[in-house]
Amino acid sequence: MTAQVPHISKQKRPFFLRRGSMENIATAIIGLGFLMLFQPFFLILYTWSLVTLLAGTILFIIVSKFPE
Repeated sequence: MTAQVPHISKQKRPFFLRRGSMENIATAIIGLGFLMLFQPFFLILYTWSLVTLLAGTILFIIVSKFPE
């Protein structure tokens, strides 16, 4: 007779700790920064475009270290 090991369900990680979804969010932030940089209408968007690009890039670098 073999002993049965109880099935332990693997809990899902919270949304902000999932690599795939957070990489998508970081990519969207980078894309938003590019759109802000190349639009000709609002100076405030142009002013904040570099900060947005850097935030998205830093977020992508950090999130890419998360386990899959």
